[in-house]
Amino acid sequence: MPFFKRRRFVSVVGRKTAVPDGLWMKCSGCQQAVYRPEVEQNLQVCPACDHHYRISARMRIDITVDPGSFEETHGNIETVDPLEFTVGDVTYPSKIDKAKQKAGVNEALVTGRATIEEKAAMFGFMDFAFRGGSMASVVGEKFCRVAQDAIDASLPLIVFSASGGARMEEGILSLMQMARTSDAVRRMNEAGVPYISVVTDPTSGGVWASFASIGDINLAEPNAYIGFAGARLIQGALKVELPEGFQRTDYQFKNGFIDAVVPRSEMRATLGKLLSYLQPADLAQLVGVAS
Repeated sequence: MPFFKRRRFVSVVGRKTAVPDGLWMKCSGCQQAVYRPEVEQNLQVCPACDHHYRISARMRIDITVDPGSFEETHGNIETVDPLEFTVGDVTYPSKIDKAKQKAGVNEALVTGRATIEEKAAMFGFMDFAFRGGSMASVVGEKFCRVAQDAIDASLPLIVFSASGGARMEEGILSLMQMARTSDAVRRMNEAGVPYISVVTDPTSGGVWASFASIGDINLAEPNAYIGFAGARLIQGALKVELPEGFQRTDYQFKNGFIDAVVPRSEMRATLGKLLSYLQPADLAQLVGVAS
């Protein structure tokens, strides 16, 4: 009689495992497999290479301002179809409806009032998931209105940008918003209202060529794509070899277009510190103490 029983080896090919699907993801920055819940807990930043993933306007609000303090403004302004733009059977309004469902917001810019560390400010949050964060009439109008709100309330304005440029379905009406939003920044400057621009990935085209690049303080998340024309377009037109990292955050910082590179985990604290320096109410108190 044998001392050992013969064991049966059963193939596990095709057998379902106890590990749920979707727990691991391939990072688009370092190409490594990373634990998805860890990325989510890290504010959608890869723990291995610090790659900052794009996030929605709603998530940006949740991780930036004091809990429960955000009050949305101008949310009733919605896009119409001024040029009756249609390609085949696809209309511009149908594209807008799909964008609303995908992004969960009514337009590419969400505006409102909130506090950071109990310091009040007006805010704008762009959402790349809404038609690539493209700037159109409503985006320009909402920026101008929240800028005027900041002037009226004597509060700083903080805007997070994320955009691929102007929206083609509105043609020249979209391009006009570059001048309108730049003029709104001029009016804030004349009123002495601070404007902080926070650039995220990507910020390009007409948004970068207008309000995103002319803040009193320009911050940016790490490795964001920042520029007007695309690198391939520039390379093809000028027939030159572009430097490594061209139009990324570090390159723009070294060339003076960005004042500071701020990781997402430090953005809230950085903005809170800046608001404590810029808050008009605090300045008035200091003047009162000094007198």
